[in-house]
Amino acid sequence: AVVSTQSTGSFQTFQHYFKRINLRMVVRTSKQSGHVKVQRVLGSDGRTLPLQDHVGFDSLPDQLVNKCVNLGFDMNILCVGETGIGKSTLMDCLFKANFDDEVHTHNQPGVEVSQRVYGLKEGNVKLKLTLVDSVGYGDQINKENSYDPLVSYIDEQFESYLQEELKIKRNLVTYHDTRIHVCLYFLVPTGHSIRSLDLVTMKALDKKCNIIPIIAKSDTVSKSELDYFKANIMEELQRNGVEIYTFPTDDDTVADVNRKMNEMMPFAVVGSREDVKVGEAVVRGREYPWGVVEIENEQHCDFVKLREMLIRTNMEDLREVTHKRHYELYRRGKLKQMGITDDGSHGPVSLQETYEQKRAEHLKELKTIENEMRSSYLQKVSRKDAEVKKKLNEMQVKYDGLRKAANEERDKLEEEKKKVNEELAEVKKTIAEVQRLSAEQANGKKGRK
Repeated sequence: AVVSTQSTGSFQTFQHYFKRINLRMVVRTSKQSGHVKVQRVLGSDGRTLPLQDHVGFDSLPDQLVNKCVNLGFDMNILCVGETGIGKSTLMDCLFKANFDDEVHTHNQPGVEVSQRVYGLKEGNVKLKLTLVDSVGYGDQINKENSYDPLVSYIDEQFESYLQEELKIKRNLVTYHDTRIHVCLYFLVPTGHSIRSLDLVTMKALDKKCNIIPIIAKSDTVSKSELDYFKANIMEELQRNGVEIYTFPTDDDTVADVNRKMNEMMPFAVVGSREDVKVGEAVVRGREYPWGVVEIENEQHCDFVKLREMLIRTNMEDLREVTHKRHYELYRRGKLKQMGITDDGSHGPVSLQETYEQKRAEHLKELKTIENEMRSSYLQKVSRKDAEVKKKLNEMQVKYDGLRKAANEERDKLEEEKKKVNEELAEVKKTIAEVQRLSAEQANGKKGRK
């Protein structure tokens, strides 16, 4: 087959296609015509079959391109960082669009995951972009397990894709793939070292998505501090075993650039939604009393490098690594849990048997949990009953004491009452005697008269 060297992009796609189907090409360039002759080699020691005439499978790249363009692409980005660190602003700058984003405060009780889906179109290429934000991340006093909602969200997207794969009637071509293709981790520009929260979170995410650490608001530190900060970040990540995404170097067309960009990570970026006039030109940047920071000026920040690597050069590799590495790891673990293995010695695996086995295990686990809960409940009831009996005994003793004291007090009062009544009777008797004597005296006086 003869392919014109003028169609460089299609020829590179052609090479990439044959690499993916494990075939090797022998490429010879004619000095006179400037055309490329392609011969197929069957295996490492296979025989070469020269094509005597044009066959037509050189249109495969065009067929693949047309099919992909018609279907469109999915790209899902997870932004992890504190509230107000510039995640939404950077997304607007990367895609040169104004995404509708809700302003969040620092008063979130916990970390929540916010998902927004946008349909973008550039030329004839359609892109379904999903932006996932970590709302409230790092705003709590107790930051323990702040990464749990993020891990749960990523696993949920893997599980949704796996369930679609396991369907009898599936349609993965038009399925909206929501698996996270890249995680942009926004680091606070402290200028010294990475925080422990960032290390723990990235360690929890590195086996589930492609992590690209970036230093946000890098214009707040000096150039020397920034270089020192970058070196410390990479050293601490390596020392703690955190695996971040590295740009691929197996493709000769981008190997040199990617190798150079890998050495410059993490990228120090600046975001802005404002247009600033610099001389006669209007650029997007941030204006300060001492000057203007242009976000697309490579002397000021690494925003252009990040955009080139993330969108223009390695977007498809991010999608491919997500599917072949991270999702495959999740899928393998789930299938092992279902009892499905590649070991043919056990014979074919029945999904019905697997379901019944898992159901039995689940019911057994529920029974165990029920027995533990019943035992715990009975123990609590027993302890409560003993406490109630103890309280009742204490109250009975107190009641008996009070009753005895009341009886003694009543007897004492009865005795005093008896004495008072006797004294009262004596007084009445005395009064009556006095009255009698007084009456006799009065009668004696009248007789003498």
